[in-house]
Amino acid sequence: MTTLKSYVYDRWVAGQGRPATLVNPSTEEALAEASSEGVDFGAALAHARDVGGANLRQRSFAQRAEMLRAMAQAIHAKRDELIDLAMANGGNTRSDAKFDIDGATGTLTAYAELGQSLGDARWLTDGDTISLGRSSRVAGQHVLVPRAGVAVHINAFNFPAWGLAEKAAVALLAGMPVISKPATATALVAWRVTELLVESGAMPSGVFSFIAGATGDLVDRLGAQDVLAFTGGGSTGTMLRSKPNLLASSAHVNVEADSLNSAVLGPDLERGGDSWNLFLSDVARDITQKTGQKCTAIRRVFVPRDQVEAVREDLLDRLATVKVGNPVTDGVTMGPVATASQLRDVRAGIEKLVASGASVLLGGTHAVHGLGAPEGRGYFVAPTLLAVEHGATADAVHDHEVFGPVATIVPYDGAAEVVALVRRGGGGLVSSVYSEDRAFASEVVLGIAPFHGRVTIVNAKVAGAWLGPGTVLPQLLHGGPGRAGGGEELGGLRGMALYLQRAAIQGYGPLVDHIAGVKRA
Repeated sequence: MTTLKSYVYDRWVAGQGRPATLVNPSTEEALAEASSEGVDFGAALAHARDVGGANLRQRSFAQRAEMLRAMAQAIHAKRDELIDLAMANGGNTRSDAKFDIDGATGTLTAYAELGQSLGDARWLTDGDTISLGRSSRVAGQHVLVPRAGVAVHINAFNFPAWGLAEKAAVALLAGMPVISKPATATALVAWRVTELLVESGAMPSGVFSFIAGATGDLVDRLGAQDVLAFTGGGSTGTMLRSKPNLLASSAHVNVEADSLNSAVLGPDLERGGDSWNLFLSDVARDITQKTGQKCTAIRRVFVPRDQVEAVREDLLDRLATVKVGNPVTDGVTMGPVATASQLRDVRAGIEKLVASGASVLLGGTHAVHGLGAPEGRGYFVAPTLLAVEHGATADAVHDHEVFGPVATIVPYDGAAEVVALVRRGGGGLVSSVYSEDRAFASEVVLGIAPFHGRVTIVNAKVAGAWLGPGTVLPQLLHGGPGRAGGGEELGGLRGMALYLQRAAIQGYGPLVDHIAGVKRA
């Protein structure tokens, strides 16, 4: 059995004490063990801040970009090996595993290209130089400079490669060293990625550290110049951001949490049309891809009341072809959820939705035997489609996210009602509007935009080029208000703001220009 070690102060450190066991969720076979006991978190933070920070800040954006490019190449070179690990430890189908691994390399490459475009600078100017008098003798210039601390990344179980790379790419390009802590249950991929990055020699000393196991007192040691970025459950995010040391120091904390994402079918769409079919494809994909374990997955499916029956029939037809089982088995199109606790939570969540008035159209809480899995083993759940008669009274549908292959059809009457119903989700990462009607799309998009980090507009014009609302792109914002955690990640340059301090430099104009790196003709 593999023993996962932490990579801190530029060396691998084996944990002590009783380790956590990582299993194959299709067979419940033990694969690896991990413990962070014995890791000196104070020393890890000091090494990252002092050595890693200095190494990054002395490099230009272009040089940091070359590091990111080399990291992407190191991961891509072992793509098939990482896919196999994701299938074993994450219960991913091969296509789901590719989604994770390719998302990691794609994000690193995108930020490498961004860094290359920034050239030899080591920090950013923010706006033009401002004359503070009648001449340029006294001037001010806003700059964005790397924080002199460390970025601690606590990632979720569902995307061990993409989650690691997504956060690391932005922080490293901004000039902050990273300590990455994956969810232990599915950490095998993240650990192997770290091994590949260390072996590649792409990263200078102290720039990247990795924790295998619990966080211990790591977060309690963070201060004013440090950054904490967390992806996971809302209650854990609230607990972390409420840490006394983080509150007292005003440390930057970014949280990506729960999200009741929506898909809104416009009343103008005809059954069987291109936009109708895109809608069905996106909903069916989000129910089954990664076994519904995506923070961007569609949870609420809003349908005009007179089209509910047609949507039910068409979605049930698509979902009926899903084969649940061990991903290494031929024909399997959806694997298990990642852990035994996830299986319990999904079943409890379905029961909560039913108690709130939802009826089960397909799936439910019954035990599922996975194809190719040992009898009675594996954390399998059927793709589950529910429906409610009245969205206004189905409280749990708008309050509780079931993090699995579960979605609920909710009828609506008119744009104003669907806007009100979508808003009841309390803030989300992404919601989508499927319509050819510009007036309807405009009213709904602008009505729900304050409650989301991203809103997608889908119609027949994007057919063939559409990646689906669940695909997180490095060029666009990932995050959302309210229930979604209030955080912002990615978005090109915007994502780097989390790791940069904006400061105004003012004084003698030519000296301000020299310090800020402003060149004048």
